[in-house]
Amino acid sequence: MSYGVMTMSGQQEDLGPGSVYARAGKRWLDLALSALLVVLLAPVMAVAWIAVRAVLGRPVLFCDERAGLHGRPIRIAKFRSMSTATDAAGRLLPDDGRLGWFGRLLRRTSLDELPQLFSVLAGDMSLVGPRPLPLRYTDRYDLRQATRLQVRPGLTGWAQIHGRNAVAWPERLEYDARYVERLDRPGAAAADVWIIAVTVVQIVWQAVSGHGVAAPGTATMQEFCP
Repeated sequence: MSYGVMTMSGQQEDLGPGSVYARAGKRWLDLALSALLVVLLAPVMAVAWIAVRAVLGRPVLFCDERAGLHGRPIRIAKFRSMSTATDAAGRLLPDDGRLGWFGRLLRRTSLDELPQLFSVLAGDMSLVGPRPLPLRYTDRYDLRQATRLQVRPGLTGWAQIHGRNAVAWPERLEYDARYVERLDRPGAAAADVWIIAVTVVQIVWQAVSGHGVAAPGTATMQEFCP
């Protein structure tokens, strides 16, 4: 069951899943686990900060605007994994020309994503949910795909444990829609904890194999063009 309010334009804004867990319990789980992870991973983040500064220089963080809950803009941060190399005309090189061994290491181990724990603490993100995608994508979703905007974007999610960037866009966005539906079903909290546990195992496998880090044939992720 979902619930909604009227926006200033007079249209109803669907606020998404209405279960007790989705509306309150999920946020408490986010606060507790993200605070614990920030404390436990602080030394790792400190080492990553120093390493990025030494290898790639400033800025250490890459900040970008993404679509958050209900498509509202949020700012997310990652440890920078690409250089600022340019061509003879001063234009930035393509992603594969700026992503060196160090950047690939950060991505394979998912260390570049750790600063987003602070976005979870701030309430812009959740530990589990659809990944935050560029704002320009929001007008490209069909009605079902747009349901991914009914919940906070996540550090990991249902699509991530099913292949991450190696999964084609239609399938990936369908996983997101299914996740939103699951939040109104019994066992949603246990499912979130399970997704987090699977993610830990997946990160280890990803670091060894490199599977899922990038879309096939690209250095990062393909543009979503329905």
